Amino acid sequence: MPAGLAPFTFKSALPAICPAPFLMPHQAPDLIGQALLDYQHGHHAAALTVQCSAADEEQLPAAYFFRTLLAMPELERQALDECRGRVLDLGAGAGCHALELQSRGFADVRAIDQSAGAVQVMQARGVQQVAQHDILDKRGKDERPYDTILMLMNGLGLTGTLEGLDKFLAHARTLLAPDGQILGTSSDISYLYEDEDGALVFNLNGPYYGEVTYTFQYKDQTGEPFPWLFIDASLLEDAARQAGYEVEFLGEDEGGQYLVRLTLAGGFEPAID
Repeated sequence: MPAGLAPFTFKSALPAICPAPFLMPHQAPDLIGQALLDYQHGHHAAALTVQCSAADEEQLPAAYFFRTLLAMPELERQALDECRGRVLDLGAGAGCHALELQSRGFADVRAIDQSAGAVQVMQARGVQQVAQHDILDKRGKDERPYDTILMLMNGLGLTGTLEGLDKFLAHARTLLAPDGQILGTSSDISYLYEDEDGALVFNLNGPYYGEVTYTFQYKDQTGEPFPWLFIDASLLEDAARQAGYEVEFLGEDEGGQYLVRLTLAGGFEPAID
């Protein structure tokens, strides 16, 4: 199994079997927020237990969300280098990417997350623009469109399902400026379904193999299960082109995680039902 929240990795790479999600849909209680706040307050051993429907249980240290540039995987560093203009960081966690962009002189970086605890941590760490939002929330009346939407650490998984991905891609068009881009990562986890001979074994009548379910545990609390999407590159390309994006794959790591740029295609007319 490759290291780095592996086959399923938490937003980018931790050791693991199931790459993990960066920031998930809101669930009560806010376990990820509690873990991040504990770490921020000096409890550096804070760690979530992650259960995945397609892999073994594993530990996710809160410290991972506080990593600096040198500790980031190559795909994350590459994505940060590709950012331009006004940036919207979706599922921003403890704000490590937003803080790095601020340190590079980006003057307009907005970091959002559904976790109230994560938002408190980002504010305490100096992220200048922070908000508690869902990825499908509408842009505010006075909120200008974005040149870059950042979705790292398997961040495309925030969309939850293939249907959710389609909804997000349509919604993102309302967030992006002309020639705006989405920089996101995901993974093909088909290898989790290989038999001893290397053949893939899927339930063809079931859901897409990359639609998985996560559950967090922290201390003595267990959160609600939430969906996460790992989408293979070919299927993502099809979905993105149908939604009116040009697709450019920028890199792939040893664990099968890839970085993709989706750019608004000129002249696209959405289908009318």
